Amino acid sequence: MIDLAPHVAEALRSGRPVVALESTVVTHGLPRPANLELALRLESVVAEGGALPATVGVVDGRLRVGLDAGELERLATEAVDKASPWNLGAIVARGGCAGTTVAATLHAAAAVGIEAFATGGIGGIHRDAFDESADLAALARYPVVTVSAGPKSVLDVAATLERLETLGVPVVGWRSDHLAGFHVGETDLPLPARVDTLEELAATFRAHRALGLPGGMLVSQPVTDGLDAATLRSWVEEAHVDARARGVRGKGVTPALLAALAERSAGETIAINLRLLEANASLAAALAGVLAATPPAGAAAAPNSPSPKEAL
Repeated sequence: MIDLAPHVAEALRSGRPVVALESTVVTHGLPRPANLELALRLESVVAEGGALPATVGVVDGRLRVGLDAGELERLATEAVDKASPWNLGAIVARGGCAGTTVAATLHAAAAVGIEAFATGGIGGIHRDAFDESADLAALARYPVVTVSAGPKSVLDVAATLERLETLGVPVVGWRSDHLAGFHVGETDLPLPARVDTLEELAATFRAHRALGLPGGMLVSQPVTDGLDAATLRSWVEEAHVDARARGVRGKGVTPALLAALAERSAGETIAINLRLLEANASLAAALAGVLAATPPAGAAAAPNSPSPKEAL
């Protein structure tokens, strides 16, 4: 029940670089028409970086890898679900439509052989007991490189990094020694590894896989011109207090908190989110080019594959 778009299938067969993109940023991330404009812009950024974009979503009961313009518009304009691994099967079984989360997109990318995925911030450990994103288990399960700006700012970021360590997910800082802070450039949390070139980044992932270690790799790329950390902490605390007072729970917590941050920052957090999404798409495209040119040991390089983009 996974449909691979013909142009994406051909790119994968010929060894061209491909980057997976999620669709919850379209279905649940921004208001209309900015959501569709962002989806198209991210695809353009990937293409400008020399890779083929493959946005993932559920359309009429099929998990689609490589949405076309009409499918993207449907997801951007219709009321649809948010698909994670725990409800993906049910949505498909009833013929529904949905945007795919990080976890569901990683599943689809791994299923068809896409090695690079770009997103904004990953989900993680919330403050409420037992509230943990499926993104973490997916990062530990699927052999895909995820380029992100770190965990979302409203999470328990330190606990999220600890859980990633427990799950054996390598977290690599892109030209940074500390975990990216989503709305702020960097946190004060040190990372186990730093890389400064695309070749180092690709080699780290290849070594992880060659050792027989499970799952993928998380790339942490700090956003430029982020918020002041102290100011953000104050806003996050206020947002948590408001959410608890309104009884917000479960999957509604993150959207409510992010909306509160957008209001308190007069829209600045949204502008930062758009900037980091584009930066992550650009880095993922460049990395996909290097991965395509340096296939795993035992795999032959595809003929006439494009040369890797030079370090950003």
